[in-house]
This record gives sequence, structure tokens and C-alpha cells, in this order.
Amino acid sequence: MNVPPDGKPSHWTPKAFLFDAYGTLFDVHAVVHCDGVNLVGDLPGLSQLWRRKQIESTWLRALMERYEDFWHITEAALRSALRELSIPASDGQIDRLMAAYLCPPAFADAKSLLGLLHIAAQGPLAILSNGSPPMLEAAVRGNGLEWYFTEIISVDRVKTYKPSPRVYALGPQLLNLPVEDILFVTSNSWDAAGAKAFGYPVCWCNRSGIEMEDWGFAPDFTVRGLGRIAEKLA
Repeated sequence: MNVPPDGKPSHWTPKAFLFDAYGTLFDVHAVVHCDGVNLVGDLPGLSQLWRRKQIESTWLRALMERYEDFWHITEAALRSALRELSIPASDGQIDRLMAAYLCPPAFADAKSLLGLLHIAAQGPLAILSNGSPPMLEAAVRGNGLEWYFTEIISVDRVKTYKPSPRVYALGPQLLNLPVEDILFVTSNSWDAAGAKAFGYPVCWCNRSGIEMEDWGFAPDFTVRGLGRIAEKLA
């Protein structure tokens, strides 16, 4: 993939789009503000720590080759974050937070981009996510996005987590396309590096404007919101 200095891909059109789910299509940090939970404490801090513990747990389990599905990892990370921040929460409150995590709201720019790509018939759209199949189905259907995707791919198929190459290999296998023809889109910088290391052309949706760490594998281009992808590829 040839990307000139302005960050715009040159003379290349993807034959398929493969999206990360959590943080890319779905706003996981909205979950702590769901109705009926009424936690008292640093909710933004809780959300950030919950997410960090969740991701770190997937990395450790992948390295140890001790797979546990994402739903159980997510609940364990929540309980650990609550304890660390000394935020009191009943089992009922935890259950409501977990129920909200089943259907985190889709970002507005995600809905707009998916609609645009679908109308333009830009090739198959798919998800490749750490989420378990029931979690992904609930999030996609709950946001009315099921019509857009030809594949919703969970790491549960290979019983490990990103950034394992075994996970990234599912994209070309199930879409029946060479990896270089599939644009991988993620908001997670470590996921962008992992996908690039595997061989995907990668778009990093850097919503917060943070610096990309140097892992030796940089995304092909970066956008601040998903809506900019169509402009970059125009």
C-alpha cells in the first residue's frame, strides 16, 4: 500500500473492510453512565481502568495459552477495577453494568461510515473482535447494524486474543481475500500494530489524538474519526 506524506492512500481501493469492535465501532466508555447503576466515585477513571485491565488480561491469557471468553474476562476486570479504586458496588450494580456492556452505543461516525460504504457497495464489511459471539451479536443487533456485515468474527474461533497472528489470519480466511486487499480499521494503537505486523493495510482511528508508540509497525494512515476514512480513500 503506497501512502504519501499527507497520509492519503495513493491508487489503492480496498476490496473489503475489517473493523475492530470495542472502542472503534462501539463506545465502551459510555457503559459506566448507563441508567440505574448509580455508582459513586470516579466513573471516568473506573472506565479507563476497567478497559486497561480487560485488555491486559487478554494479553496474559494469550501468552499463557489459557483462554477464557471475553465476557468472563470483562466481568473480572470490572470487579478488579472497582476494588482498586475503592468504589462500592453491589452485585446488582455489577450485573447492570455487564448488561450495559452487551450493547454499548455505536459511535455516530461509525453508523455514518457503515451506511456510506454499504450504499457505495465498497466490498464486504466485517468485524474482527476479542468479543465473544453472544457479546458481538448483542452489540451489533442492539445498534441496528446487522445489515451491514457479511461476517462477525470472534477470536473464540481460535481460542486466543489479539495481537496473535492466529486471530488476524481469520480475516483473509473468512473473507476469502488476500490480506493486502483488506483494510483493517481499529482505534487501538496496539491492535493497529498487530494487524500491520500480520500484513494488513491499516487505518488507525486515533479519536483522542495520542502519540503512536513505536512498536516497529505503523498504520498506513490515521484519522481522528471514522467519517474521515471515506475522504482518505476518495
